[in-house]
Amino acid sequence: MESRILQLVAALRSSGVRVSLAESAEAFSAVDFMGIQDRNQFRLSLRATLIKDLKDIPIFDKLFPLFFGTGQPPPMMGGNPSDEMTDEEAQMWADAMKQFAEKLRQRMQRLMNGEPLSRSELEALGQLVGLNQAETLDHQNWMVQRMMRAMAFPEVQKAIKEIMEQLAQMGMSRDRIQEMREMIQQNMQGMREQMGQFAGERIAENMSERPRSDNTDSLMTRPFESLSDADKKILQREVQKLAAALRTRIALRQKRARNGQMDPKATIRANLKYHGVPMEIKHKNRVRKPKIVVICDISTSMRYCSELMLTFLFALQGQVRKTHAFAFIDHLEYISDDLSGSNADEAIASVLWRMPSGHYNTDLGWALNDFQNEYMDTINSGTSLIIVGDGRNNYYNPRIDIFSEMSRRASRTIWLNPEPSILWHGDSDMPKYAPLCNNVLKVGNLLELSEAVDTLLTG
Repeated sequence: MESRILQLVAALRSSGVRVSLAESAEAFSAVDFMGIQDRNQFRLSLRATLIKDLKDIPIFDKLFPLFFGTGQPPPMMGGNPSDEMTDEEAQMWADAMKQFAEKLRQRMQRLMNGEPLSRSELEALGQLVGLNQAETLDHQNWMVQRMMRAMAFPEVQKAIKEIMEQLAQMGMSRDRIQEMREMIQQNMQGMREQMGQFAGERIAENMSERPRSDNTDSLMTRPFESLSDADKKILQREVQKLAAALRTRIALRQKRARNGQMDPKATIRANLKYHGVPMEIKHKNRVRKPKIVVICDISTSMRYCSELMLTFLFALQGQVRKTHAFAFIDHLEYISDDLSGSNADEAIASVLWRMPSGHYNTDLGWALNDFQNEYMDTINSGTSLIIVGDGRNNYYNPRIDIFSEMSRRASRTIWLNPEPSILWHGDSDMPKYAPLCNNVLKVGNLLELSEAVDTLLTG
C-alpha cells in the first residue's frame, strides 16, 4: 500500500501538482489514522492531504482509481450461447462462421462467450502499441483505439453485421438474432473498458516511474502520439541539431566521394600528351545528390510526424539536387515554395495554416489523382519517391493504379509509416501499397524518423 501511495504522489507531481515532502508525510499519517477499510474515506484522506488547490482535484480524481481500483475487469456476459440454442440454430451459427478466417472466427467466438483478455494479452497489446512509453493520460483514449485496432475490432464489427444478416436469411428467429447481437455488443464494450482500465493504470505507473523532464534521450524514443505540447517544443529544437549533424555527415561523405574510384578512360585521355605514360590520375565523380518527391499526410493522426519530416527537408535543402514537396489531407497541395524561405518555423507554419487539421477524412487516393493530373512529370528514373503517412484512406478508393505508375517511374519508392505492420487492417490500405515500395520504414518516434532520413539521403 505504501508503494502505491508513493506512486500516486509521483504521478501527481508528474501531472504538475505540487506535493511537498511534508504533505506526503501528512497523507501517510491520515491513512494510518483513518484506515483503508472504507475506500471512500481512504480516498478523501489522500485528497485532503495531497491536494491544496481546487484546480488539482480533477487530476487527483482521475489518478486515484488507476492506482486504487478494484482490479477486476468490466463485467461481460459469459456462457456458451450454443447451450441456449436449438440444434438447428447452433448448426446455422456454425455454418455462417465457416466463411471467415480462423483468427476472425476465434475473436467472434470469444465475444460470444464473454471471455475477457488475460493480463499477458493486455501486456502484449500494450507493448505493441507503445503504451509503455506513454506518460500522459491525455492519450489514454488514443492508446485504447490502437489496441482495439490491433485486435481487429473494425473487422470484427463488420463480420458480426454480415453474420447476423446471413443468419436471418437462413431462417433464425429475429428475437434470437437480437439477443446474440446485444450479447456481442455488450461484451465488446466490456473488452474496450478492460483495455481502457489497463491503459490508464499503465500510463499512471509510467508517470510515477519516469517523472516528466527535458530528457531528450527519452523524448527521442517516445511515440509521436504520446508527446505533450511541451515535449514537441523540445523536439523541434532537437530536430534542428539532428539536421545540422546530418548535413555535416552528408557533406563529408560527398567530399570523400570526389576522390573515389579511378577513371581509366579519363586517365588515358589526360596523359596522351605524355605519350601514354600516366602522370595525372583521374577519378570518377561519385557525388550524386538525390532528387526527391515527398508526399506528406498532415491529417490529425499524422500531423506531427510529417511536420518533423518537413523540418528535416527544409534543413537539408543544400544536400538535395531537387525537392518537390506535397502535403495532403483530402486534397493535394504543392508546398515546395513554402520551403524555399529562410525560416523553418515560418515555412512549416505556412503549410499547416493553409491545411488545418480537423475531423474530416483523409483521402490519399484523391490526392494521388491530383498528382497524376498535375505533377506526374516530377518523377523520373533519377527520383526517390517518399510517402509519409499511415496509409489509411477511410475506405475510399486507394488508387493503387496511380501509385503503381508513380513507383514504376521512380528509381526507388520509400514509405515512412508510424504504424507497425500488424496494425495494417481495417481502413488501412498499406497491404496494397507496401508491395509496390522498395522499402517501408517504421517511424513511430523521432529517433526512427532521423535514422530513416539519414538512410534516404546517404544510402
